[in-house]
This record gives sequence, structure tokens and C-alpha cells, in this order.
Amino acid sequence: MLSPHEFATLMLVRSAPDQVDMNRAELDTLLEQQLVALEQLAEGYRRFSVTRSGASLLDTFSRPDREDAMSRDAEPGADELA
Repeated sequence: MLSPHEFATLMLVRSAPDQVDMNRAELDTLLEQQLVALEQLAEGYRRFSVTRSGASLLDTFSRPDREDAMSRDAEPGADELA
């Protein structure tokens, strides 16, 4: 199970890999769980990237729950705040 910080770091690696601090402690856990990989780029430059497993995990958590979405659609005005 990922901590909130590890999950946030995984999201950051996916959306802005060049902005990730390479010394973040959370990256060690993500590497161990094979959710991110370290890429070697030109001229010794390195950056983290999300693996298929990491992308699958993020995709799973980003999908809206179908039942919740269907119940909101079925109730007129349910998504409006009073």
C-alpha cells in the first residue's frame, strides 16, 4: 500500500517527470514496487518514468465510480449545490 506522499510522487512523475526531485525518499519505494523506472537519457541526464504497473494504478484511481456517476445522472439536479 502506498502512502499519500508516495502516491502524490507517482502522480508527479507521470505528469511532470522533469520536475521531480531525484532525492525524494518516496522514489525508493516506487522503484522497489516497480511503479517507476529510472531512464538514462543523453549526456548522463536521468529522469524517472512511470511503468505500466504504475500507469495502471493511476488509471484505476482516476476512473469515476460507475455507480456513483449513474446515480448522479439519474437524479435531476443532484450534482448542483444548493
